[in-house]
Amino acid sequence: MPHRFRKMRKQRGSRTVGYGVVGQHRKGGQRGGKGKTGLHKHKWSYAIKYLPNYFGNHGFTPIKRVTSNTINVGELDEQVEMLLVLKKASKDEEGIKIDLNNLGFDKLLGGGRVSHPLIIKSNASSKSAIKKIKKAGGKILD
Repeated sequence: MPHRFRKMRKQRGSRTVGYGVVGQHRKGGQRGGKGKTGLHKHKWSYAIKYLPNYFGNHGFTPIKRVTSNTINVGELDEQVEMLLVLKKASKDEEGIKIDLNNLGFDKLLGGGRVSHPLIIKSNASSKSAIKKIKKAGGKILD
């Protein structure tokens, strides 16, 4: 459509451009404010009908707990051969040396069975893990 035929050309100089009173087409006055303005005042019925859970507290924010990356003794025992092949563990006359820090684990737990003499270096380990490894002929280095 050519510009000369547009309605805007006829509205030039008319001050309100067909919107009646000057303030009727400015910002958010006609709708009672921009966005969610007035939900506690003049838009309260809208809030009740369409946003019933908008106000107030809902639930709680849990405390962010520090999580540690753990592995069970049994899982480690099952993966010994694979770790030796990948050269992430080394075999000595004392036993198989594994550094859990290099593998990305923070703590050793005592789930499962141990059949190899493991010499494990870790930041932390449970009592049951220490007991099982010592019973199998290994030791834990902290």
